[in-house]
Amino acid sequence: MKYVAVIGSSGNINENLRKICKKLGKELGKRYILVTGGRDGVMEEVAKGVKEVNGKIIGILPFDENGNKFNSLEIKTGLDYQMRSFILIKSADAVVSIGGEIGTAIDILIAYANKKPLILFKGTGGWTDRFQKVLLDGKFLDSRKLTEVKIANNINEVVNILKNVLGE
Repeated sequence: MKYVAVIGSSGNINENLRKICKKLGKELGKRYILVTGGRDGVMEEVAKGVKEVNGKIIGILPFDENGNKFNSLEIKTGLDYQMRSFILIKSADAVVSIGGEIGTAIDILIAYANKKPLILFKGTGGWTDRFQKVLLDGKFLDSRKLTEVKIANNINEVVNILKNVLGE
């Protein structure tokens, strides 16, 4: 079974983003084990979708925080947010980014530096959309060209990109 990390905004997110995340959770939860930061916002909405299809979702939590009630399993790392991000990204076979502030930006950079297949979900805001504007040749975060960053316009594209990059 493959592991897919979904990274993105914590805290309050708008209704449109909630719907996207829940639907994405349903689609990915049928195919993969999901890994998130385990908290609220994007992470919780994705977890709701995964639960609805009886999928598995692992929350990799900072410090000794409790995660959202939809996680299948929680790992309390005792680490701060940035160090927790290394465990989250290293545990994944691919990464999907939705919206996000500085923590998501860090996750994106860690994924790229570790050559993880990375999908930016276009139109979801935050750093996910900002990074799309600075890609070299429309697909790399730097001149080393460690891994091609993919851009998805909708959930079907996310699923199809994952199938391609994970060899399904």
